[in-house]
Amino acid sequence: MQNVCARYEQTTASKIHTEGLEMARVLSLGEAVAELVHDGDTVALEGFTHLIPVEAGHEIIRQGRRNLTVVRMTPDIVYDQLIGAGCASKLIFSWGGNPGVGSLHRFRDAVQHAWPVPLDIEEHSHAGMANRYVAGASGLPFAVLRGYTGTDLPAQTATIKPITCPFTGEQLTAVPALNPDVTIVQAQRADRAGNVQLWGIVGVQKEAVLAAKRSLVTVEEIVDELEPRPGAIVLPTWAVTAVAEVPGGAKPSYAAGYYERDNAAYQTWDPIGRDREEFTRWLNDLTGVKA
Repeated sequence: MQNVCARYEQTTASKIHTEGLEMARVLSLGEAVAELVHDGDTVALEGFTHLIPVEAGHEIIRQGRRNLTVVRMTPDIVYDQLIGAGCASKLIFSWGGNPGVGSLHRFRDAVQHAWPVPLDIEEHSHAGMANRYVAGASGLPFAVLRGYTGTDLPAQTATIKPITCPFTGEQLTAVPALNPDVTIVQAQRADRAGNVQLWGIVGVQKEAVLAAKRSLVTVEEIVDELEPRPGAIVLPTWAVTAVAEVPGGAKPSYAAGYYERDNAAYQTWDPIGRDREEFTRWLNDLTGVKA
C-alpha cells in the first residue's frame, strides 16, 4: 500500500503538471537564493534535528540579506549564524538553542546587547507554531488550540489571543496563520520534473512549504525517477518554486540514508559563537572577506 500511494502521488503530480500548472525550476543554490530571498522577507528554514537547510542559510549570509524575519520551530546554530551576521531583525520561534550543547550566543547577544543589530522575538509553543503553519497551508486566517492554557506566553506574545468556542463556550486560544514569503527545506531527492521526496523525521516541512508564497528545496541529489521509500512524502512539482542540488546541504545535521549528524560540529560552534571576534573570523571565512 505504501508503494502504491507513493506511485499514485508521483503520477498525480505529473498529470497535474501536464494540465498546465507551473513546475518547479532546477536552479543553482546561488541563483535560487538571489531570486527568492529578498531584504525584508519573512523566511522559514525548517527542519527538526534532521534535514536542516544549513547551506542555504549560509548562502543567505553570503548574499548579504538584511532585515529578515526568520521563522523556525527550533532555531539552532544556522540561525545563530544568520543573526550574528546581521541578516535578521526578528525571530519567530518556539525553542532556540545549540542542541545537546547549550545556548545560542549570537542570538543572546543580539537580544541583550543589540549586536550586530537589535533582534525582536516572538515566542510560541511547538504546538502553536505547527498549527500556525497548518493554518497557513490551509488558507485559514488563524488556528485554534488548547496548548497555551496555564502558561504566561499569552501575556508576552501579541499573536496569542483568547477565543471562545461558539458551540461549547470553552475558552481556547487563537494564533494567526504563518505564511512566509519563502520557505526553504532540505530533502533527500528530487526528480528532473521538480517533484521532491523526503523521509525520516520530516517535522513541519510539508506544511511550511505549502504555507509559503515561494519555496526552495535543496536536495542531496536529483534523480531520473523517485523510487518509493517507506514513510516518504512527496512534494509535487507544482507546490515547489525551485529545487537546487546541494549534496551535504544539511550538514552538520543529518540526512537519513545519506550521512549522520556531526555532533562534534555542534560542540565546536559553542566557543565560536560565544566570542564576537571568533565569530567575526568565522564569518569572514564563510563570506571570503579578508580580515
